[in-house]
Amino acid sequence: MKSADTRSPMAYRDDPKNWVAGLEKGLAIFDVFDAEHSRFTATEIAKLCGLSRTAARRYLNTLIGLGFFSTDGKLYWLTPKIMRLGSAYLESARLPRLVQPALQSLAASTQEISYVSILDGHDVVYIARNGSNRSMNTGFVLGARIPAHTTAAGQLLLALQGNEAIDAWLASKPLHTYTPFTLTNPDQMRAHLQGLRRQDWAVSEQQFDLAYRGVAVPLRDNRGQVLAALNISMPMGNESTEHAVSRVLPQMQETAQRLRQLL
Repeated sequence: MKSADTRSPMAYRDDPKNWVAGLEKGLAIFDVFDAEHSRFTATEIAKLCGLSRTAARRYLNTLIGLGFFSTDGKLYWLTPKIMRLGSAYLESARLPRLVQPALQSLAASTQEISYVSILDGHDVVYIARNGSNRSMNTGFVLGARIPAHTTAAGQLLLALQGNEAIDAWLASKPLHTYTPFTLTNPDQMRAHLQGLRRQDWAVSEQQFDLAYRGVAVPLRDNRGQVLAALNISMPMGNESTEHAVSRVLPQMQETAQRLRQLL
């Protein structure tokens, strides 16, 4: 039987025989779009992606032909077809399917929304969820990307990577402020993450949304490797941090331990 390929993504980038630079450049166009930047001209995309305007237009015209973009002749924007890429992962990946029964049980017992999230660059991505929150807020949808430094799950996953990875992560991009409570000082964040690594769980309050808190524990496989974070999001209300953590953390840790036997 052929052994699994354990090379890192960077190892593939350093292998010119197996690297298609044109595909890389075309996919980079998707990354410039977000909630604050939904439409661009070809010139703007060219500048953001390090392309010539002619090359940017060729890539965009190809993506229009494939159904991923639309245009009015000046501006370009994504179409709903892009959602197929994310749904293909959610439908085919093993982890989201395996955790669903456990998430359902956890959501029922805590009466809070439960999630499984992974770290992707500077964001956490929610790949599974279950539950209906007590408040009118319905929580994050599947596939939502949230700045990692603002969430319990993101902070915990960063912390468990170790000091060298934390230093590289902090040096790669500024930590943006989202509320008055967002932790953005690199030295304070580094010390905070070291504390999370020692206790092996995290709580975050009002760092992305005011009046909301998150609690997270690691999801490990049966070899002890961290795969994701199991987290709960809840409105703070009048509940103290200590009471909220004591109410949900033991159940979360028990759920994570049960899942470890399956992963």
